[in-house]
Amino acid sequence: MSMYEILNDYFGDLNWWPGETPFEIAVGAILTQNTNWTNVEKAIENLKSANLLSPGRLLKEKDGTVSELIRPSGYYNVKTKRLKAFLCFLQSEYGGAMERMFEEELPTLRGKLLGVKGIGEETADSILLYGGGKPVFVVDAYTRRILGRHGIIDDDYSYGDIQKLFMTHLAPDASLYNQYHALLVNTGKQFCRREPRCKECPLKQT
Repeated sequence: MSMYEILNDYFGDLNWWPGETPFEIAVGAILTQNTNWTNVEKAIENLKSANLLSPGRLLKEKDGTVSELIRPSGYYNVKTKRLKAFLCFLQSEYGGAMERMFEEELPTLRGKLLGVKGIGEETADSILLYGGGKPVFVVDAYTRRILGRHGIIDDDYSYGDIQKLFMTHLAPDASLYNQYHALLVNTGKQFCRREPRCKECPLKQT
């Protein structure tokens, strides 16, 4: 919590993840794989402009059309398949309703999401936390880098090991997890880069 408090004082409330609906957040979580958020925003705007940002319409649309619309996000053919896999799952399991999906118990839903082709742990947890308000901590490359450089974890820590570290020592609070992950992402982008800017980092004393 001391690390959280230092970063929270420095950055303030970050209001992450951007998205008008849980479905938009889920789409963003899939599209943001291996790219930056600026590119994802362009792809989502394209889907909105085409009036396709709804589960039913996007599922029915031709793969080629979807691929062209999400082209700015990179790996657009692969991501189209991943989007369609998620949409088929959402339709078959929950009648295409995000609200019904999030009524599922967290461990059960997480397991089901991880069974969808193309959805890994970080993507699944982003959908659960940011789209559904579920208390699950999202781990990414910035989190791993920051904790490693501060001697909190070793190189052999798995995603699950790092997630457990946070969820064991923090209250099960979705809003806390949301803000904490956003703080780590911003710290990683601004200070804990590949070439670190340790002297300027708010965590330099920890």
